[in-house]
Amino acid sequence: MRRQILLDTGPLVALLDRRDRFHEWAKRELAETAPPLLTCEAVLAEACFLLSNIHQGRETVLALVQSERLQVPFRLGDEALSVGSLLVRYQSVPISLADACLVRMTEQYPQSQALTLDSDFRIYRRNRNPMLPVIMPES
Repeated sequence: MRRQILLDTGPLVALLDRRDRFHEWAKRELAETAPPLLTCEAVLAEACFLLSNIHQGRETVLALVQSERLQVPFRLGDEALSVGSLLVRYQSVPISLADACLVRMTEQYPQSQALTLDSDFRIYRRNRNPMLPVIMPES
């Protein structure tokens, strides 16, 4: 089982939306992952917005946090300077606040992997050098 997985918005939405084209992929990947998954509040905000039309979507996101299967150790207030630097560095990509927070989390959790659908994670770098370890669909 994989541990210390950083969860991005895409797989979280895909898991909870059976109509999402990555739903089965997300189920398989998360079945191979030991809880808790780690994320940030920006990911949760994006996911809740995207799941607003899915029955119990937002409530399920919050239930995952409440059950501690999904934990939010990241504090933007403590990391605003670092996240701000990432927003500037990758503004041409462009990078979202959620992505910048997850990139910063990969620096804080060096053994982590980001579970994502976002190919931009192949562009982002940890501490300016190494590629981020990611888990994403092949195509």
